[in-house]
Amino acid sequence: MHEPGRRGVGVSRLDSFVRRLEAQRACLDFGARAVRNVPGHVLELGLGNGRTYDHLRELVGESREIFAFDRQLTAHPACIPDPAHFVQGELSDTLPRFGRTHPRAAALVHADTGTGDLEATRALAAWLGPALVPVLAAGAVIMSDQPLAVPGCTAVALPAGVAHGRYFLYRSPRM
Repeated sequence: MHEPGRRGVGVSRLDSFVRRLEAQRACLDFGARAVRNVPGHVLELGLGNGRTYDHLRELVGESREIFAFDRQLTAHPACIPDPAHFVQGELSDTLPRFGRTHPRAAALVHADTGTGDLEATRALAAWLGPALVPVLAAGAVIMSDQPLAVPGCTAVALPAGVAHGRYFLYRSPRM
């Protein structure tokens, strides 16, 4: 039985969570394939418990450096990047600093930045789109749990089975 007024009547929170994870995995798999011939690093914005970071490690192996960003380190011990690849602090500080030292160096960006605070999530997404531009390599792919407006980038169709609005994909120009 569902609580009155809940979104997604007929879909439990567990089912919604499973669908989110399936969409996330499909987009990560797509992104890794799409940038196979694009040189550059992988950025994980929002390390969290490290599940998607761990999946990205499996997808790209030793072929790319993966830099994980988060306010604090709370990942599972098996999913902690080495200190040279973990960027700790507020994204508003750490991403621009990274961009100055690694301009146009990101081939693949995964942004999992949504929180329970809708206004804060929207504000971060509004800031993040333009903030990504200096770090994106030509032909880079951005995957996000939030809609982004990334100047110069175009939206990419979601992989089969991923519901519209569940995840968001973008590609930078190939120049």
